[in-house]
Amino acid sequence: MHTLCARGTMKPEISAAVGFLSRFLRIKGHVNDRQLQTFSQSLQDILAEQYKHHWFPDRPCKGSGYRCIRINHKMDPLVWQAGQRIGLTIQQLYLLLPSELTLWVDPFEVSYRIGEDGSICVLYESQPGPVGGAPMTATTGSPSGSSASVSPMVDSHISCKEELMVLGRTSPSKAYNMMTVSS
Repeated sequence: MHTLCARGTMKPEISAAVGFLSRFLRIKGHVNDRQLQTFSQSLQDILAEQYKHHWFPDRPCKGSGYRCIRINHKMDPLVWQAGQRIGLTIQQLYLLLPSELTLWVDPFEVSYRIGEDGSICVLYESQPGPVGGAPMTATTGSPSGSSASVSPMVDSHISCKEELMVLGRTSPSKAYNMMTVSS
């Protein structure tokens, strides 16, 4: 069961992730329509190739860290590769994209967090369909917070990000206790 067909498609999830990143390039300018289209297609191809042996619809959290797109003090190498294909320097990518971004691309869900302490927001969500079939439901969202539901959710499932929130954060909180001194 190592073929993509047997495992299900990852196209809607990759499209949601690529669309999200591409919107930053379009909003901030500096790239024309042809460059934006090339960036989007390149990133889709790069992600599909990268994820093809790390896509497990029967266990969506398996491989989640591998499929995570991360921009912090380092540019994600896959995003950088797509940026290079349209002539963007790494400095230009840092200016066009959020300086602190985590984007999870998992079977049936794509979500993101801007900032280390930001809220996790869902870009795309669907429910698994019959074995070998397409997802039964899908919901897509945008950075602006609006979402379009393709069909109602059938039943709930715990996502990788929900597991993260239940099990606790992996980095220390930046909440500080204040002590006052009086005389």
